[in-house]
Amino acid sequence: MTNAGFVPQADEVFRVDLSGLKPGKDYEVRAVVEAVESGTKEESAWKKFRTLDPAAKSTRFVVWNDTHENNDTIARLDDATPQGDFFVWNGDTCNDWKSEEILIPTLLHPAGRDITKGRPMILVPGNHDVRGKFGFRVPQIVGMTNDQPFCAFRSGPVAVICLHTGEDKPDDHPSFKGRVAFDELRKVQTAWLEQVIQRPEIKDAPYRVVFCHIPLRWISEPETVDYANKGFDHYSKRSRDAWHDLLVKWKAQVVISGHTHNAQYLPANDKFPYAQLVGGGPKQEAARWIEGSADSKELKLTVRDLAGAVTHEARFEPG
Repeated sequence: MTNAGFVPQADEVFRVDLSGLKPGKDYEVRAVVEAVESGTKEESAWKKFRTLDPAAKSTRFVVWNDTHENNDTIARLDDATPQGDFFVWNGDTCNDWKSEEILIPTLLHPAGRDITKGRPMILVPGNHDVRGKFGFRVPQIVGMTNDQPFCAFRSGPVAVICLHTGEDKPDDHPSFKGRVAFDELRKVQTAWLEQVIQRPEIKDAPYRVVFCHIPLRWISEPETVDYANKGFDHYSKRSRDAWHDLLVKWKAQVVISGHTHNAQYLPANDKFPYAQLVGGGPKQEAARWIEGSADSKELKLTVRDLAGAVTHEARFEPG
C-alpha cells in the first residue's frame, strides 16, 4: 500500500491495509520493518487470523468495555474470554489521553498482551477514548473501516452496526477546550445509517445488533443534567434522537453498550422496540464480558463476571 507515493513509514506505528482477502478464509501475516538510516531489520512472528464470513451458518463473538487502563482486569478478561469470529472493544480503553506515551501500550498491547490473538478486534470509541490532548491520535494507531469511527458488517446470520456516541457532555462544554465536534459526527452517521440499513446483507440478516459505547437507553432518564457541576449523560439522548427512527426501521433487536460501569439489561418495549444491554466497569468486582452466539434458531447473549458466573442473559429469535 502506498500513500501519495510513499510506502508506510513512521517512528512508532505502521498501518497497512490488506486487500484481496476472501471471506471465511484463514490467513497469516507478519511485519518486516527496516530502518532507513541504519538498515536494521526486524521481523515479527507470524500471526494467524480468519476473515469474517457473511455466509456462515453460525457466528460467535465477545465484547469488553470500560477497561480504563486497568491491567489487572484486562489480564483476567483476556484469560477468561474465549476466541470468536470477532471481538468488540466497546469503548473507554483509557482514562484520559494526557500524554502520547500511554497510547501504544494502552491500545496495542494492554497489560502486555496481544488481546487480538485468535479474535479479530473492532474498536468502538468511547467518550474517554476521545478525551484529552492526544485523543485525536487514536484513529492513527487503531485501524478503522474507511478511516471512520463507525462501520457495518455481517458475520454469519448477524448484521452488526457500530456507532460512535461521542462525549457525555455537550460539544461546547469548557472541559473539551474546543477539541470535539460530535454533533456534526452524529449527522454524518445518520446520513450513513440511512444508506447502510438498505444494503442487502445488512437489511436481510436474521439478527441485527448495534454496538455503541454510551447506551441509548438507561434505567433513569432525568430531563436535565447539571453539566456545570460534574454532571454527565448516563445515556446519549443526542445519539438516540438522531438514530432511533432509523434503528426501528431497520428492526434492530439489541443495542450493546458500556459507559455506566453498571451492568444492566433493559428488554424491548412498545416505546423502544430494541433491547439495551450494558456491560460492567474497570474494577474487577464490576468487570463483565459478553459472549454472543447465533445460529438458525437464536441469538444468545450471555454476560459473565470474572469468576465465570452468569449475571445477565438475553435470547432473540430470527426476525
